[in-house]
Amino acid sequence: MRIFVTGASGYIGGSVAAALRGAGHRIVGLYRSPQKAQQAQALGIEAATGTLDDDALLARLAREADAVIHAADADHRAAVESILDALAGSGKPFIHTSGSSIVGDQAWGEPSAKIYADETPFTPGPGRAARVAVNQRVLAAAGEGVRVAVVSPSLIYGPGRGAHRESVQVPRLVALARKSGLARHVGRGENLWSNVHIDDLVDLYLRVLEKAPAGASYYAANGETSMRLLCEAISRALGWDGRTQPMSKDEAIAEFGAGPAAYSYGSNSRVRATRARRELGWSPQHDALLATITV
Repeated sequence: MRIFVTGASGYIGGSVAAALRGAGHRIVGLYRSPQKAQQAQALGIEAATGTLDDDALLARLAREADAVIHAADADHRAAVESILDALAGSGKPFIHTSGSSIVGDQAWGEPSAKIYADETPFTPGPGRAARVAVNQRVLAAAGEGVRVAVVSPSLIYGPGRGAHRESVQVPRLVALARKSGLARHVGRGENLWSNVHIDDLVDLYLRVLEKAPAGASYYAANGETSMRLLCEAISRALGWDGRTQPMSKDEAIAEFGAGPAAYSYGSNSRVRATRARRELGWSPQHDALLATITV
């Protein structure tokens, strides 16, 4: 197939693109600069130069493709609308990448007993309402002749397969530890996040592309840990005997920004990938997150 991938220079999109290319598919990626486009072509990816604001370009690339995987900006509604409009009535697959922070609770380091399966209803916090609205718009396109699906990864770890090989959350915590001389978490760090290895996530995308029904939504998760335990593992890897230090809410916002502090580093995001296992036969194979922490 000819598959159009947005975010093909990123951690998720690049890893998915590499796997699809290895499986014999033709990949078209969207790149913001000619330099990145040239790098993509060296990796065997057909490159188009443009941005998510180029509506006409997105529509053309979507129409020319047999499938579209959107792994760039989860909040860019206009880009999603352009692609969905171009695919309407085609029956082609469109996979939209969201994230499990949609159930984030702004707990500021405190734990939660709430666990979300794929079908569990929830009300998003104000910082994630727009993202959930984009997800709902995507899923509604199942009634417009598009085989849409939404994938919401939890905390991702492991080396990527594309040009961008690092995830976001763990490397940022490592960088903060190096800067501070001590691993740090928001508040008590008892907030819990589900997690998934990048290779297992890539496998899920391939399964969704192959056989997910229109209108399906999948969490991607395989285990969970608290931010305190994650920071303790980082501390040990840096030779600091597991010692950590709390951050106040204000310190976290100053360090990470308001959105990431509230919905990533300070929140609970406990999800279960029950539908992917049941419906697609997804069976993650990689070690748990804490066993992989090296610096």
